[in-house]
Amino acid sequence: MTDLDERALLAAYDRQLRPEVPDPVPAGVTVERDGPLARIRGLDKGGFLTYANLGGLTGAALDALIRRQVEFFAALGEPVEWKTYGHDEPADLPDRLRAAGFVPEDRETVMIGPVAPLAATLPVPPDGVTLREVTDRADLDRIVAMESEVWGIDRTWQAAALEKEIAADSTAITIVVAEAGGQMGGQVVSAAWVRYIRGTSFATLWGGATLPAWRGRGIYRALVTHRARLAGARGYTLLQVDASDDSRPILQRLGLVAVTTTTPYVFTPEGAA
Repeated sequence: MTDLDERALLAAYDRQLRPEVPDPVPAGVTVERDGPLARIRGLDKGGFLTYANLGGLTGAALDALIRRQVEFFAALGEPVEWKTYGHDEPADLPDRLRAAGFVPEDRETVMIGPVAPLAATLPVPPDGVTLREVTDRADLDRIVAMESEVWGIDRTWQAAALEKEIAADSTAITIVVAEAGGQMGGQVVSAAWVRYIRGTSFATLWGGATLPAWRGRGIYRALVTHRARLAGARGYTLLQVDASDDSRPILQRLGLVAVTTTTPYVFTPEGAA
């Protein structure tokens, strides 16, 4: 496999990263199976449905699987996300999810690239900005306050989710903040994290939201490079990112390639937050 062989990279992604089940499972998180689905609860504000593939389910059998998830989460009064992929079968899955009450959110691009070239590059944040690895809850709260400002929605649940991951295995995740105005207590202007997926070639990159006034200065690039160096030091050879339309061109310039798309479909029971 060459570093940029898109079909081979996609096959490796399907084989090694799916379904996206936390390992180890943090305290208070449950993972249940319903046919090909892994149903995860307790990690964030709602449930999460993931799968390696749908095992050939189509038609009425697939509708029944979808209906069971709707009934399960409606009874709990909790929202749930079903993460779909552009290359999966059957092709009419999105239509069936919409018919069952799921609503699509923004599509992202699954991007993969080699660690080595980025790990060999020093991360260079702009003048006045420093990168710092964090674990304390106070720093996690500062991160989600910044993300809530960026996205215009309450993301306070995310601090508890990250704290659970750190408590389960602090070696499986590294969280990095970009601070302006001085290390330790400066303004958090961006943040990102990397998960090291055990038993695979992959480290996965998450976060990267940046306050509008600080965009276009190279902060996101510096965070990617810093995390690539962390991944390389641990022996990982591939990086994977679910990229927004804003992040995709930056990641392409850094050597990652698009292998498929992913779209979350969310079912929210009546009355759920």
